[in-house]
Amino acid sequence: MSSVWVLRNGVVRMVENPTTKGQSNSKPGSKVLVFSPSGEVINSYSMLEAKLSFLGWERFIDGDSASLRFHKRSCPDLISLPNDFAKFNSIYMYDIVMKNRNMFHVMDA
Repeated sequence: MSSVWVLRNGVVRMVENPTTKGQSNSKPGSKVLVFSPSGEVINSYSMLEAKLSFLGWERFIDGDSASLRFHKRSCPDLISLPNDFAKFNSIYMYDIVMKNRNMFHVMDA
């Protein structure tokens, strides 16, 4: 069980973290990437690549087998992801959200 420090009325105390309550079936703090227009949870790179392709992103091949990369011809942005989907975490999810505003969002698993 994790806790957080809360400041109320000038008093600091530790309280149980409300975001981890009742999440026995997933890791505390685990996140998922959601394609906003359809509400679909992205659960594989093939699904993510299809959504990014729909939004104008193309696979960028540069010989680096340690990561998957996507670019858009209309902007200088580059999305770089680990090859293994198991290593796809909230840092990568928020990068996708920032580069595709209103098309993706991140939520608790």
